[in-house]
Amino acid sequence: MAAGWRGSGRLLFLFPKHHSCVSVSQNLNQFARISLQFSSVVHSQKAMTDHLQTDLGLYKPPQTVRGMTELDRTAFSQTVSVPAIRIPTKVLNKVVKSLKKVALQRPGLKRVVEEHNEDGNKDSSQGEHRLLLLDPNNITSTDSFGSEEAEALKAYGVPQEIQKYQVKLTYENLKSEEILRAVLPEGQDVTSGFSRVGHIAHMNLRDHQLPYRKLIGQVIIDKNPGVTCVVNKSNTIDSTYRNFQMEVLAGESNMVAKVRENGVLYEFDFSLVYWNPRLSTEHERIVSLLQRGDTVVDVFAGVGPFAIPAARRGCEVLANDLNPESFRWLQHNAKLNKVDRKITSFNMDGRDFIRGPVRERLPSLMKGSQKIHVVMNLPALALEFLDAFRGLLGPEPDQSLSCLDDNLPQVHCYGFSKEDDAQRDVVERAEASLKISLRGQCSVHLVRNVAPNKEMMCVSFTLPRGVLYSTHTQDRDISEEPCPKKQKCEDLTD
Repeated sequence: MAAGWRGSGRLLFLFPKHHSCVSVSQNLNQFARISLQFSSVVHSQKAMTDHLQTDLGLYKPPQTVRGMTELDRTAFSQTVSVPAIRIPTKVLNKVVKSLKKVALQRPGLKRVVEEHNEDGNKDSSQGEHRLLLLDPNNITSTDSFGSEEAEALKAYGVPQEIQKYQVKLTYENLKSEEILRAVLPEGQDVTSGFSRVGHIAHMNLRDHQLPYRKLIGQVIIDKNPGVTCVVNKSNTIDSTYRNFQMEVLAGESNMVAKVRENGVLYEFDFSLVYWNPRLSTEHERIVSLLQRGDTVVDVFAGVGPFAIPAARRGCEVLANDLNPESFRWLQHNAKLNKVDRKITSFNMDGRDFIRGPVRERLPSLMKGSQKIHVVMNLPALALEFLDAFRGLLGPEPDQSLSCLDDNLPQVHCYGFSKEDDAQRDVVERAEASLKISLRGQCSVHLVRNVAPNKEMMCVSFTLPRGVLYSTHTQDRDISEEPCPKKQKCEDLTD
């Protein structure tokens, strides 16, 4: 049931009635993010549409390249006619600057060229004038100039006259989208997007694009400086080790990537570990919550995108990962960034890690004043692992202690959701694992949209005392209200 609405032009935004742990201000913040994301998507789609229309207006690929599976760069050459304006060399720079919005923009193509006579030779009056090539989609006649451009031409004494100029476009002047659109069957989706991981471009090609995968890979290398290897994911992520099989489409087969994220250098074998460049903002968000002296328990640490920055911030870190390769690269990156003395690393199952090393250290950590943060970034399964905390510390040592006496851990647990109300979904799943209500005791952060109708969320909360001690977990109903004195976690949505 809708709790409120906002109109934006002809669009109606409905707010779902979220779980009670999410405040009204968070709903408004969520609305602001959705509005901004929607605006950005609309703007991007319009810009992309305009861009494609512009490209199609200038370059019409030869039919001979349609269906090409082995890249023949020479087959894309074509001569096209573009508008040009004649400018005296003495005012050339000023006029070019005034007309930059309507000038032709092409990779590797000069916008200012010398004049040629009808025989194709340089004009005898060369040196006195130059031609500025114009975008044929913006300028089609002398009346196409906007008021600003027209005033500038008049001010510099340049006649508002258009002539045609023959330009040879080659493979080097084309954009990757144009090349792939020309090659793939008409009407089918064209992709040139990828995730950049060091020198590696990682693509997720669809079935109809697979026959052209080698060509697509080579085009990506040609058009993106620094990319020397293109791979395509060939199966879904293995939730055990969080890696996936991949096929090298083009370039070298070196899978050891060097990546700098938020000022931290990482090295790892991309084919054997999990790394997502789209999570850099989330890594930074969590690390910004930490203070020097805090303890960070990273249950699914990977190669260290949370653990390494936390240690650099002055935190003591317990970092664990089941994947032996991730464990090895985690240790390597700790040494690489000179924080290996701040990180104690483990190669264990997540539950075993919580019930072993974490259980051993937690009582003494809870007696201190510095905060304890538990990060659980395994979105496919992490919410289910929360049950490992139930009764973790056994019987409560002193029933007379207040709910506020202990320094209880702050948990940041990630999960995927395909539900309409993703916030409610991840909270309810966390409650199901903990067997206790989180009502009024948590916050939920939208990390990113993973796919249509699939969100990655982070639910943050103070780990309830009633979960840690077994005397509070016997036959506890999750609908039961939490202890009224229970410490609330900070609002992490800002």
